[in-house]
Amino acid sequence: MQETIEKSQETLDRENAIKQILANNNNDPSRLIPILQQIQEMDKYLSRDAIEMVAVGLDIPVSHIYGVATFYAHFTLNPKGKHIIRICDGTACHVKKSMGICEKLYEKLGLSDEQRTSSDLLFTVDIVYCLGACGLAPVMVVDDVVYGQATPALAAELIDKIRAEESAA
Repeated sequence: MQETIEKSQETLDRENAIKQILANNNNDPSRLIPILQQIQEMDKYLSRDAIEMVAVGLDIPVSHIYGVATFYAHFTLNPKGKHIIRICDGTACHVKKSMGICEKLYEKLGLSDEQRTSSDLLFTVDIVYCLGACGLAPVMVVDDVVYGQATPALAAELIDKIRAEESAA
């Protein structure tokens, strides 16, 4: 019973936070993108509930919001992990076998091309096509820290290190 009450309070707090984001943006439909960015920053993705709240708050169709959210690559409709790992597969990185790093991460985290976020919501692996560091190929970015000349072994070590830190916290 206590867990249900806490979850309900968590839901209420989230709804209030979304209402505050809308209010801070004067419930102005022309501010849709900044509103979605703020919600995604808070939740790490755009949930169906959040999109529906925005539609009501801005008095615009849900389909319009989905159109915007799916048009821009910055937005995601799926939950992201606490730790975001980006693997570059641009030309220089691809030639230097960046997909081997990706395969190692998928294996270690139980992921696939269809499921890029770990079931514990600790990790998300994104494949990107340029990180602007071709001279360091292959490149991997973990939580905004760039790792040049990355290897599958380094990727595995970083996963183990992050998991150990998370367990200790």
